[in-house]
Amino acid sequence: MPTITTKDGTEIFYKDWGSGQPIVFSHGWPLSADDWDTQMLFFLNHGFRVIAHDRRGHGRSSQGGSGHDMDHYADDLAAVIAHLDLRNAVHVGHSTGGGEVVHYIARHGESRVAKAAILSAVPPLMVRTAANPGGLPKEVFDGLQAQLAANRSQFYQDLASGPFYGYNRPGAKPSQPVILNWWRQGMMGGAKAHYDGIVAFSQTDFTEDLKKITVPVLVMHGDDDQIVPYADSGPLSAKLLKNGTLKTYKGFPHGMPTTEAATINADLLAFIKG
Repeated sequence: MPTITTKDGTEIFYKDWGSGQPIVFSHGWPLSADDWDTQMLFFLNHGFRVIAHDRRGHGRSSQGGSGHDMDHYADDLAAVIAHLDLRNAVHVGHSTGGGEVVHYIARHGESRVAKAAILSAVPPLMVRTAANPGGLPKEVFDGLQAQLAANRSQFYQDLASGPFYGYNRPGAKPSQPVILNWWRQGMMGGAKAHYDGIVAFSQTDFTEDLKKITVPVLVMHGDDDQIVPYADSGPLSAKLLKNGTLKTYKGFPHGMPTTEAATINADLLAFIKG
């Protein structure tokens, strides 16, 4: 398997298919590069080089006990980019991966970056604070950690079969293969990484990162996102970005890259080519 080893000895697994302008995908918590299968095949067939890595502690990357924070996530992404010497890259991040993309660009600069898209993404800040009164109470995230620690397998099954894809909505038609694939990816990763990752995605404030970015960024968010609520995420990120465009999807769930892949892929392609 293709891997790189970071400065602290963590092995990061990645996929690298095709040739042409590179598109780099950053996955959500607690999944893996496999969550981008539909997008990677689509863009590969449209003449792009597609790259996706498993975040440390997730998927096929090594399950160390430390470094499960946005600084390490961004630095690991930078290490993959440098190893492959990617230039003029488009970065696409979903959920926690959207935070990773924003933090990577702000922390490592734009010299290798052409554009970015963040989908159902966690910035600017998920947790409620005095400065972020619209955020979710910290108790919500403490509860997620408690469920993970008590029965990770059950917790992941409940998330995938319920709010992640909007399968708990009236009239929804849950796809068992989609649910099982989410659960499979989650259970491949490490409990410690996923436990710490809840703090990383909920308590990292990306406000200053967003202000630093000057490349075009497409902010894509469904207004029925039950994981990263719309009002306190997408519109706020788009306002903070110097060159941000908000695209709102009526009724789309958090996992819209999977359940609404045809729409999402077409809009991403138009943005990249535009």
